[in-house]
Amino acid sequence: MELDGAQRGGHVLIVGAGPTGLTAALLLARLGVACTVVERHAGIHPLPRGVHLDDEGVRILQRAGVAAFGDISRPAAGLRLLDAKLRPFAEFRRDRVVGEHGHPESNLFDQPDLERLLRTELTRHPSVRLREEVEVTGIGPPDGRPVLVALRDTRTGAREQVGADAVLGCDGAGSAVRDAIGATLRDLRFTERWFVLDARCSRPPSTWGGVDQVCDPRRAATFLPLPGDRCRWEFRMRSGETATDLARPERLAALTAPWGVPAGGLEVLRAAEYTFRARLADRWRHGRVLLLGDAAHLTPPFIGQGLGAGLRDAHNLAWKLAAVLRGADEDALLDSYQAERAPHAEAVIRGAVRVGRAMTGGQDIAAALRRPLTGLLLRVPGVRAAAQRGISTRYAPGPLVERRRHRRDLTGTPCPQPTVRVDGRSVRLDEVLGDGYALLATGPVAPDLQATAQRLGAPTLRLGPGPADTVLDDGGELRTWLAGGRAAAALVRPDRIVQATAPG
Repeated sequence: MELDGAQRGGHVLIVGAGPTGLTAALLLARLGVACTVVERHAGIHPLPRGVHLDDEGVRILQRAGVAAFGDISRPAAGLRLLDAKLRPFAEFRRDRVVGEHGHPESNLFDQPDLERLLRTELTRHPSVRLREEVEVTGIGPPDGRPVLVALRDTRTGAREQVGADAVLGCDGAGSAVRDAIGATLRDLRFTERWFVLDARCSRPPSTWGGVDQVCDPRRAATFLPLPGDRCRWEFRMRSGETATDLARPERLAALTAPWGVPAGGLEVLRAAEYTFRARLADRWRHGRVLLLGDAAHLTPPFIGQGLGAGLRDAHNLAWKLAAVLRGADEDALLDSYQAERAPHAEAVIRGAVRVGRAMTGGQDIAAALRRPLTGLLLRVPGVRAAAQRGISTRYAPGPLVERRRHRRDLTGTPCPQPTVRVDGRSVRLDEVLGDGYALLATGPVAPDLQATAQRLGAPTLRLGPGPADTVLDDGGELRTWLAGGRAAAALVRPDRIVQATAPG
């Protein structure tokens, strides 16, 4: 059988109902693309997994229609590095309540709560269908029209074949879709065993409001104070240790005692071994079958970017795929997905690996000296800013990102999202930009950029006097941003990346 397609947007089969798959479905639905999401398990996975999103990730959820994320999360103050006696020696502050993307810079939450929000939003889109306890057993030629996918009902064993205009593999580290297109994961040389403890605390430890990374060569650890009475600890495991051994009450008591939490004060939600890996798929696309999230990349959790990377994949791909299904150039658009996202995903993974090795790796003299030296360096504002820039979204020039005119040019970077006033209302910028391209301008726009904007159907949003479809007042934030890039105008893509600028 062939899946029913939306009249103007085709039909996409999404494999995996985690946050990345559900967000991709919501973004596509907003663009008129019907989706079926298949998930081999039933219901929301009850155990905590992802717990951190930055402001760019929350902005993507906003774009997907999830307005209540603030109700299930709490802002975090940033990251501190502690010595073996839990004394801080360096600090990354990420505590702006309204960051560059219009949301708190750092946010802690419980993944089941997020998935519940995403599923609730999914019910508001009649063009999206969620099918649980259904697994993919095979994919026909990925460049077929339609792509044929073999499915099996895990309850009854019933089998069927469906056709889709595209298939998105959002099915995690053990991705069946990745196997089906012959992609393999490249090892970026990091594999460590960690013991993850999620618990409710009868008396949660007093904290500074952010994440603590304990840089102790004998037992590296991470502590995260989650919303409500929940806490997460992550402890690097030693050779020969097992999760069963570490989960014994007396061992838990020893592990959590430095935070003043006895084992008797814990209600254990999960105590399990996890292997933190750094991996990157060599191929993200074959025809109209594409990989997103953990199916395409695996990152250690040290800088809290794993879930955010998957949401960025969905945001980058959704508008391109929708355009392809409406007849746009398939190879140019879909090839740009991996070309843009893979280098950034690798930069984030390598950043996490560097943090993991510098803060927790090694027990020799060199490693012991490296940790305090790293702490001293991170006290220097310029060093902290450089570390942050290393993982910030910035796409290289390509078909959808013009070559930079100078080092500070804004092309390939996200447009910020301030609150703006338009027609007497105060709203976040993305609510004005809509689902397509937009041209932000402070003055006259170069004819070639104006022509490109018109061809793409981009309305002109002007920050000041002059001809425009809409006049914005943002208190000067966008003007300052454009001035910092020595630009008078910026053409912003549907995923809020700057495609081109005009000199100021």
